[in-house]
Amino acid sequence: MNPLYLGVIYVIVSAVGFGVMSIFAVYAYGAGASVTSLLFLRFLLAAILFFGLMLLRRESLVINKKQLLSLILLGGVLYTLQSLSFFSAVQYIPTSLAGLVLYTFPVFVAILSFFVDKEVLRLKTVAAMLLSLLGLGLVLGLSFGGIQPLGVVLAFAAALFYSVYIVVGNRVGKGLSPYVTSGYIALFASCSSFVVAQVDGGVDLSFLAQGWWALAGIVVFSTVMAISCFFRGLQLIGSTKASVISMVEPVVTILFSAVLFGELLGGLQWIGACAVIVGAVLIVLGKQETQEKPLETQYETVTVRGE
Repeated sequence: MNPLYLGVIYVIVSAVGFGVMSIFAVYAYGAGASVTSLLFLRFLLAAILFFGLMLLRRESLVINKKQLLSLILLGGVLYTLQSLSFFSAVQYIPTSLAGLVLYTFPVFVAILSFFVDKEVLRLKTVAAMLLSLLGLGLVLGLSFGGIQPLGVVLAFAAALFYSVYIVVGNRVGKGLSPYVTSGYIALFASCSSFVVAQVDGGVDLSFLAQGWWALAGIVVFSTVMAISCFFRGLQLIGSTKASVISMVEPVVTILFSAVLFGELLGGLQWIGACAVIVGAVLIVLGKQETQEKPLETQYETVTVRGE
């Protein structure tokens, strides 16, 4: 098969895996799983699979002290906070809305890059940011009725933590295999989420079989498979095409939410959703034009993320 078409398929499969993560989470909650227990088990099992994959690939697991401290910050603090925020958000608001709010993260990345990395905020980027925010305002203003503000706040918090993670991760991931980075991030996130679970009453394994199947889906399809497919696609088609194609992720979430949960968007909401996604795509393209950067670090986050 043509490498371009094959790369597109890999990235789409990756986006589908990430897009259904919040769907799996809803089923796990329905089976009695708590947010903190679900996150701990997800990170723990994902870490085991990532390290197993690295052993099969015969990759070195050795990291230096600076990399160790940086990965602890990324996995044990930032990614844990991002995942906790997002997985909590879907308890209060529809998964489709949570996915859209999360995908405002390119706006925050652009703003943080301006202050931290002194990247120039071009007029096109500012216009794209406004487009995303106006689109989100349209969705929220015409939303599903009776949405809980706490859920929206948590989803925005997830987007903000995610953007900080990306900006910090762009400085950390250089020189490391994406699988090594993802494995250690998952490992350290499992440690911090275990502590959070203890504060929340301990890790509860008593949820129903449906919850275990949902957890398996999150770990296998929405974490390990999704990250592996993304990196393979990245190798075949490059970071710009891969990052743009991956923006179908919130569309996947919206479609599955509509089919499985009846979370239907109205006409104007679809316009707002499209504006959010188009704005995010334009921001990514603007950053790529300014300086072509590999997206390994960004999507290491997405793997160990949560959404």
